[in-house]
Amino acid sequence: MNLRPLLPRLLLASLAGALAGGLLAHMLTQSAVTLQGGSALPRPRVIAPFTLTDTEGRQLRNDALHGHPTLLYFGFTACPDVCPATLAVLRELRTRAPLPDLRMWFVTVDPERDTPEALRQYLSAFGPGFTGLRAEAGALDPLLHEFSAFAGKREQPGVQYSVDHSATLFLLDSRAQLVAVFSPPLQATVLDADLRKLAGKGLL
Repeated sequence: MNLRPLLPRLLLASLAGALAGGLLAHMLTQSAVTLQGGSALPRPRVIAPFTLTDTEGRQLRNDALHGHPTLLYFGFTACPDVCPATLAVLRELRTRAPLPDLRMWFVTVDPERDTPEALRQYLSAFGPGFTGLRAEAGALDPLLHEFSAFAGKREQPGVQYSVDHSATLFLLDSRAQLVAVFSPPLQATVLDADLRKLAGKGLL
């Protein structure tokens, strides 16, 4: 995938990721684990109860995260740059298989347009292994707050609205606890090494 035309928007996403990182600063101190592409929390952080709906209409709660590590990303299907770029990196990461049981969740921040069918079609372009999830408008806010993430509709004259959102990738362990965060620019090789390092230390 040629990312050269996307570099300006990816730089903006990097700044957004840095802002999100600032919001996470209250959770992060000097960690015993140093990562190449992100920050490991000094202690796993429990995520408050939530309910999301997948593309088959099934409700998933915290217990759906138990038993395997999960990479969680907030995005939307009409995103022109950082979302498809991130999913392309995750697709490459899957081929490297750093963790055999790794799951990948894509949570839409645009439920108004991202119907279950729209999510299914969009994620299918990136291959198997992605779970598309949604909540009705407003219902996602507590979960965004829980991850210190943000999303907000931005009206654009003469065209459909866009959504400004965090570009951070969140890693949860097999006990549904937040253990690390990664901000763009993301690289599959770096993510691969970081995940293997965390797994090697028994943190996933």
